[in-house]
Amino acid sequence: MSSDLGSAQQQHWQAVYQDHPHMYGDAPSEPARHAAELFRTRGARTVLELGAGHGRDSMHFAHTGFAVHATDFSLLGLAQLAQDAERNGLAEQVTTTVHDVREPLPLPDESVDAVFAHMLLCMALSTADIRALVGEIERVLRPGGTLVYTVRHTGDAHCGTGIAHGDGIYEHDGFAVHFFDRALVDELATGWRLGEVQPFEEGELPRRLWRVTQARPTSPQ
Repeated sequence: MSSDLGSAQQQHWQAVYQDHPHMYGDAPSEPARHAAELFRTRGARTVLELGAGHGRDSMHFAHTGFAVHATDFSLLGLAQLAQDAERNGLAEQVTTTVHDVREPLPLPDESVDAVFAHMLLCMALSTADIRALVGEIERVLRPGGTLVYTVRHTGDAHCGTGIAHGDGIYEHDGFAVHFFDRALVDELATGWRLGEVQPFEEGELPRRLWRVTQARPTSPQ
C-alpha cells in the first residue's frame, strides 16, 4: 500500500467515526463472540485487539473478563472506546493505543495470550505489510497463544471491482480492502498450527469472509 493511500484511509476512518459515532453499534461481532469463548477455553487472560475501531468487540472481551489492549489508527474511535469502558466500570481492564499496524506492535515479546483482528488484516495493507504484521503478532504472542482474524476473500462481490490499487486491493465508497485468496491464508499460517478457515457472511451485500484460527506453537516447528 502506498503511503498516500494509507494516509487517505486514516483520514477517511477519522471522518467516519466523527460523523457516525458507534457506527457498528454496541453488540459484539459474531467472530468476537466465538473468539471470546475460544480464548477462555484455552486459558487466555490477556487479549490484544488490532483495529478495534470504536471498540464493540473490545468491550465484549472486557465484559467477559479479559484484560484488553485495543489498538487502532483512529484516535476518535479509541476515544469512544475509552469513554464506554469508563462508563461501564471497565477502565482498568481496557488499555488503548493509537497505532498504525504497518509499524511494529507497541508490546514486548510474548506479552499477550491471544490476538483478535476483525477485518483488520484485509484493510488497505500490502501483502508485505500483512506478512510483517503476522510476524509481529507471532512475536507478541506467548507460546501456545491463539490468533483469530477475519478477512474478506476473493469470493466477495466487491473483489475485482471499484478502484483498483494493485496487490489485491480494491476501493468502494472510500473503503479500501485487500481481498485474500486461500494461498495467502496458508502462507500466513506457516510455522503456526492452523486450526480452521471458516467461511461466513456479514452485512447486506453480503460481505464474504473467512474466520481464521491459528496458534503459535509451544515449541519450534
